[in-house]
Amino acid sequence: MFMSLAIIRKCISVMLIGGLIITSVSYAADQEPFWPQFHGPNRDNISTEKGLLKKWPEEGPDLLWRSQGLGHGYSSVSIASGMIYTAGNIEKDTVITALDLDGKILWQVRNGKAWTGDRPGTRGTPTIDGDRLYHESALGNVVCLEAKTGKKIWELNILDKFQSKNIRWALSESLLVDGEHLICCPGGPQTCMVALDKNTGAVVWKAPSTNELAGYAAPIIAEYKGLRIIITLTLKAMIGVNADTGELLWHVKHVSHADENVFTPIYHDAHVFISSIKAGSVKWKIHVEDGKASVEEIWRSKELDNHHGGGVLVNGYIYASSCIYNGPKWVCLDWETGEKKYADKGIGKGSLMYADGMLYMLSKDSVVGLVQPTPISYRLISSFKIPEGGEGLSWAHPVVSGGRLYIRHGEFLYAYSVR
Repeated sequence: MFMSLAIIRKCISVMLIGGLIITSVSYAADQEPFWPQFHGPNRDNISTEKGLLKKWPEEGPDLLWRSQGLGHGYSSVSIASGMIYTAGNIEKDTVITALDLDGKILWQVRNGKAWTGDRPGTRGTPTIDGDRLYHESALGNVVCLEAKTGKKIWELNILDKFQSKNIRWALSESLLVDGEHLICCPGGPQTCMVALDKNTGAVVWKAPSTNELAGYAAPIIAEYKGLRIIITLTLKAMIGVNADTGELLWHVKHVSHADENVFTPIYHDAHVFISSIKAGSVKWKIHVEDGKASVEEIWRSKELDNHHGGGVLVNGYIYASSCIYNGPKWVCLDWETGEKKYADKGIGKGSLMYADGMLYMLSKDSVVGLVQPTPISYRLISSFKIPEGGEGLSWAHPVVSGGRLYIRHGEFLYAYSVR
């Protein structure tokens, strides 16, 4: 039985940054956390929370609880209306799990077969939109569920429907909701991206095919000069699609090692940034005229080649983990010029996010770091190692919401108090 949920009181501020409308939602300490999709409310990997610890005890922040039985996978967590959601492989099934804020499992629902190939496990993180949950399995099965109960509303397999093929390490995108549309990227001969009616699963528009398979990235949406653009990576390129019509606005080649285009693009002030293994980092300027758009390369850097840990833009600097260049290191680049400010081994290659003036980093080897974001040097303030027991590398991106740090590793989810 589900407990009734307190009414969420929100403090909302709206900012216009480079034509992108940003709505910031902050919560008081006694209110419910809100991280409804991969990389947060604005899909920028930034939390708006305040009052968090600036230093942790030597053994790490207090572990509030540990939940087990989520299945194996690399999915992160989404949080809304007093519930936590993630996904994992349980035996031969992809399983979506809902928990309460105390870590108790409320329901588990199957989303098709599990990916059991190289690096088995789930990839995509559930997306919460109001009372609905959306999730794409590594095999392309898309489901819409009631977020509270897990009751299935509709489902379809985008690889089957659009006659596409899976990629080497399986589909990894976390679905994007845009108004009444659900955005997903099957790739292949029919389309590079589609908009589905989020209520029924019916096709609203199909963007033209780029004759490439899907990438591993999660799409973002930006608005510049009145044009709404969905930006993502295919297996071999960066694309921009008109969010309202499905028109392909640009297609720019970006070929990485083993076609590992994983990075969630960063948009700011009419510019878009991506980074991929061995291909390095690129920043483009978006030009819009008469409802059409194109991109112009501003700078390119081999100093940062992110694998799949993502990046974050803070106060004019990009922070991310570099994979190959001179060995795995944490790198800071100047947003304006692309100049490398530092490269440091730090806690080891991994993922990160930003909250209340600090970077929260998680290495692939289960080390968590609290780092001060400054272009001067890599400043590790505190670190600790999560408990042993999780299978495989700790690749799921960390989440800070509601005064807690959530770390997913294998079938486990850990919740730490960081307020």
